Order: sequence, then structure tokens, then C-alpha cells
Amino acid sequence: MKIVCSHDELLARLQVAARGVSQRSTVQILSGILLVAEEGAAELAATDMELSVRVPLEARIEEPGRTVIPGRLFLEIVRALPAEDVVLEQPAGSGALKLSCGPAEYTLHTQSAEDFPQLPVPTGGTFTVERAAFAATVQHVGRAASKDESRPVLTGILVEFGDGTVTMAATDSYRLSVKEAPLPGSGGQAQAIVPARALTELARLNAGGDGLEVAIEENQVLFGLDGIWLSARRIDGQFPDYRRLRPEEFNHEISLSKDELLDVVRRTSLMAQRNAPVRLSFDTGSLTLAAQSQDVGEARESLPVEFQGERLEIGFNPDFLRDGVESVESDTVRLKLISPLRPGLIQGDGDDFWYLIMPIRLPS
Repeated sequence: MKIVCSHDELLARLQVAARGVSQRSTVQILSGILLVAEEGAAELAATDMELSVRVPLEARIEEPGRTVIPGRLFLEIVRALPAEDVVLEQPAGSGALKLSCGPAEYTLHTQSAEDFPQLPVPTGGTFTVERAAFAATVQHVGRAASKDESRPVLTGILVEFGDGTVTMAATDSYRLSVKEAPLPGSGGQAQAIVPARALTELARLNAGGDGLEVAIEENQVLFGLDGIWLSARRIDGQFPDYRRLRPEEFNHEISLSKDELLDVVRRTSLMAQRNAPVRLSFDTGSLTLAAQSQDVGEARESLPVEFQGERLEIGFNPDFLRDGVESVESDTVRLKLISPLRPGLIQGDGDDFWYLIMPIRLPS
């Protein structure tokens, strides 16, 4: 195999492909990046068996071939190279790849492409949706997904396609984030639980264009944009019925400036260390946020609000509260409450996004 490509092209494509490289697997082949050069086209691919990435590479192919290169090391080397053409060459039957760029030369031990897993491809057809709307919806709910691998279904985001809409929901059992958005191109009914990591990586891809191809297979969900294909294994299991988890009625609804509330939450949270909650105390005409950590200190700050009725105190995880407020798009945040031991709801001006957050029991 021998190919020649520009440094900038190789670096840009490697940075995308490296997102699929396994960082913890004991299977050595999964720490590599597959380089394929054949039939006038080159491609980089990586997988950790949960997330797979295939990336086209613009290159001059002088001799076709396939090989697996150490992924992270390959990326670091290319990142350090001068901005000149890069030559990648591996003689037939050799177990080493020669990389040349200007005066720099490297020899990297490779693995056989025959041992690399076969990556999924769409088999049942695809449909195309608006990329920006899909990515924005992911960013609204992604933070609420669990990172606890002991409950795999909660590490995913439920994606429901409707006629011209998409609804996504994520929860870690302490908070629940739901976002519905118009999605031109989507038609019919389809749903899948997709690993949150895969959708977050998809939203981060800085590729041009407007369309996002989607293929929902029996065990995989595939997304295509500008020649890049990202696929993820569907998570089996029953996602919580998020619609039934939302209370039908609330006793209080308080409207606040998003920026003002967010600033106070951020400042107060500095003193909420060692899992300490932020305490929200509502009195007639005012809201006081307070946090206290033993051996550290205490913070307290008040805001004017339209609140009537008996005094109400409720505690929240400061990070979860901040995430919910940050996810609101409008300038106004609506905070809906029932009691100190019932979940609160965070919304913006509309009803297309809602964030349910469980309270923390406060000491009397």
C-alpha cells in the first residue's frame, strides 16, 4: 500500500476517526485505526464495538492496501508534523508502515486488517433530516443521561421520530430532560435508544452541509453526514415512560430571568461542596439561594420574585439545577414546584422542552 495526502486533510480526518478508538478495551485491534486504500478511494475507520466511525480520506492512491495503525499514536504524530504532503507506505507482507513528511520519517508497527471487526453499513434504507435541528435537540437532553454502566438503558437517549418531529428524552433517575423539535425530513414512526456518547459525538462533528442521513437497523443506528458514517449499537431494554413521570399539576409557578438565576446558581454553588445541596427558600416577593459546606463556609444570595403563599424551602443538586437552567433557550425560566419532597420542573417560554429534577431532602 502507498498513498499520498495533504497534512491538513489527514489531520482533520484522523481527528474524527479517533473518536471511535477504544480507550479501555483489552482487545488490541480496537485501539487501532483501519486505513483502507482501494478502488480509487481511501477511508479511515475505528470502533470500540459500541461506537463506530468511518471517514473518507482524500488521497492519491499509488498502491492499494489495508492496514491497522496504532490510533492515538498515529494522531499525535500527524498532529506534530509540518504542513506538507504525507506519504504512507507499507510493502506487501510487511508488518510496519512507513510515514514520511518532509524531513520527518516514522516506522509504525501495524496489525492485520483481517482481524479488524466488520463495521455496519445501512441495509434497510435511509431517510434524511435537518442536521442542525437534530444536533440542537441532542445538546438539550444529553447532559441528563446516566454514566452508570450498571443500568445501560439509562446511558442512552430515547430518540422518537414522528411525522416531521423528533422527541428525545434522557434520564439518570435523578433528573429527566425531554425536548421535542420540528425535524424536516422525518416521516413515519420510529424510535431507538441510542448511546448518549454516540449522539454527543455526532453533535460535535463540525462538517458542512444541512442533511443528516439516518438508518435504523435491527441492532444499530447509523448516521451519515458528508461521507462520514457514525454508527452505534442500539441499547436493549425498556426506557422509562417519561410522560407518566411528569406531574400533572403544580402548586407554584415562578418566572425568573434565566441569566440572573444562572449567575446566582453558579456563584452559590461554589460553596456547595462534598455533595451539599443548593437550598432555595421562597418567601413572599423573594427567593434566597444558599449553600453551606462544613469546614468551607456558606453562601447566600436573594432575588426578587413573584411568589405568594406559605414559605417553601427545597434543595437541589447544584450541578443538576445549573444544567437544567442552562438548557432553557428563552430569556425566561419557569420553575414549577409542588412541595419540598416532590420533583420540580424547569421550562422556558414554551412547552417543547422540560426538565424534571428530583429534590434533595434538607436537614430540618
